[in-house]
Amino acid sequence: MIDKTCDFIFQHASYRTLGCGRTDAKVSADDYAFELFSMEEIEAEELVRDLNANLPSDIRAKSAQAVSADFNIIQDVSAKEYHYYFSSGEKSHPYIAPFIRDFGAELDIMKMQAAVKLFEGHHNFKRYVSKPSADTNFEREILAASIQPNTKFRGDFTPKDAYVFKVKAKGFMRYQVRLMMGALVNVGKGEWSLEDLAQTLQDFEGMQIRNIAPSSGLVLHKVDFA
Repeated sequence: MIDKTCDFIFQHASYRTLGCGRTDAKVSADDYAFELFSMEEIEAEELVRDLNANLPSDIRAKSAQAVSADFNIIQDVSAKEYHYYFSSGEKSHPYIAPFIRDFGAELDIMKMQAAVKLFEGHHNFKRYVSKPSADTNFEREILAASIQPNTKFRGDFTPKDAYVFKVKAKGFMRYQVRLMMGALVNVGKGEWSLEDLAQTLQDFEGMQIRNIAPSSGLVLHKVDFA
């Protein structure tokens, strides 16, 4: 959609764009960045204005700035933070379903809050990735992970018992955050103990985590650059 909009704005195809990463279908973003390569000089404020005048209503450009020629939108990311919104208890109103995931159960939030801390630090997340390539590096450092009460979504259709799983790292593998959320739900439902979750990080050659959380509820919250 960005390229299609740029085609209309520039009226030529002598440019290239490169995004800071990929997200799954139905995943939202509070923050995202892309790099625009052009042989022509572009005024930042004018670009933002033109983008917002032509992008679909569910995408908004926030800012633009010039970067040096050696800047790399992928390699220069210092951290990405994802949020996964979910509820506990009785079934939520369908209107909130695209934003807060209902797992159809009363979840033990205190136990999940203890479990989420097991993800922090350096671990091999081989069991938390889908269809990795032959050269995938499974070693990742989770800079921060927590489960907190929801303060973002308010209104008549928002569940009373709503929470957000926050996780921050330099980068994530395919489906990693959703598989981490699935593991936490296993703990919250009483299907796993804290020891079971810890074992998935210690015995990283075991079977892939089966419970992958749906993409609705997941938000790319923040992208930081070095």
